[in-house]
Amino acid sequence: MDYDYIIAGAGAAGLSLAYHLGQSPLAGHSILLVDPNAVRRNDRTWCFWEVGTGPFEAVVSRRWDYLWLYDESWSARLAIAPYQYKLIQGIDFYRYVDDWIAQRPQITRLQGTVDRFIELPDGVAVVVGGKTYTARFGFNSVYRPTPTPPGYHSWLQHFKGWVITTPRPVFDAEAATFMDFRIPQVGDVRFGYVLPFDTYTALVEYTIFSPQLVSQAEYEAGLQWYIADQLGIDRYEITHVEYGVIPMSDVPLPLRPSPHVLNIGTAGGMSKPSTGYTFQRIQWQVRQIVESLLRNGHPFYKPPRFNRHALMDSVLLNVLDAGRTPGHRFFANLFRHNPIQRVLRFLDEETTLAEDLALMSTVEITPFMVAALAVAWGRMSALGRRELEMG
Repeated sequence: MDYDYIIAGAGAAGLSLAYHLGQSPLAGHSILLVDPNAVRRNDRTWCFWEVGTGPFEAVVSRRWDYLWLYDESWSARLAIAPYQYKLIQGIDFYRYVDDWIAQRPQITRLQGTVDRFIELPDGVAVVVGGKTYTARFGFNSVYRPTPTPPGYHSWLQHFKGWVITTPRPVFDAEAATFMDFRIPQVGDVRFGYVLPFDTYTALVEYTIFSPQLVSQAEYEAGLQWYIADQLGIDRYEITHVEYGVIPMSDVPLPLRPSPHVLNIGTAGGMSKPSTGYTFQRIQWQVRQIVESLLRNGHPFYKPPRFNRHALMDSVLLNVLDAGRTPGHRFFANLFRHNPIQRVLRFLDEETTLAEDLALMSTVEITPFMVAALAVAWGRMSALGRRELEMG
């Protein structure tokens, strides 16, 4: 074999996996990192909450100890200790890991595209630029959306953000605005999101959860209205523009598409269906991969057989998809009637069953019970159709 591992894609998942492997007892193993991007740009911002320090603490550029939540009739500035809400800018992450890789001769960078992995009796092969490379195991981080089968849901978290600078201090530098629902809802879920860098500068995003994208003009009109009418800012300069689309889907993605290949990142189902948060779930996944390699000699860790949090994500998507109750009301009730630390643990899928029941008792239960039955019926019906098709 030419390499021990081939990683397709050098975004958050591919770079995180290479970094975690290089920080482990497997550091001497050879890696081929294939990526089509020749130029790095500050194309995204990753935010997450965390207790203590993480593997990429060196590139965390902002931290907040408080989160603002707003609805039409309620607002709160909530202390989130022992958590901190953290921000990593894409360009800082790329440069940090790129510089680290440049000092690791066992990691080879290759510009190009891996269209597919080819199974071999004892490993995999890829073709890049007409040349074939082989490895013991392959990791794919290239996400390709699949059709939504009956009983499942495919929504999107999509947003446009402006980094704005104001001539006077207007931002609460110690608190990020997590969700501001003082935005007209249009049959979907819309909220403002504000990450203050200091009292003069912040990233302001207009965020939508919906099945379809909207025009760039609609994001911009929403941003202009939100900044002027809700933040009360009449003068500002736009210094950076950010746009993103993250899948919010409960469609099962193959974790192991072939005997020697593992899907990672969004391609491996690491974007949380109910929120779109991905970065910390990637770090969890790559830790599982490294532990499995060390313990078992292969990367194929075993996910839980039943994940009730994934089922609850599906139920929420069904509530939103069918319009059973306004989405902003669900999120507002969740944060308004529960300790925020419990909500953050819930979103991290770390709560106990008792905590889950306590959380669900604070939202409108009837729409969720109907949605749960709809999800169960849809999946049983789909299973029955597949069995009939198979004869």
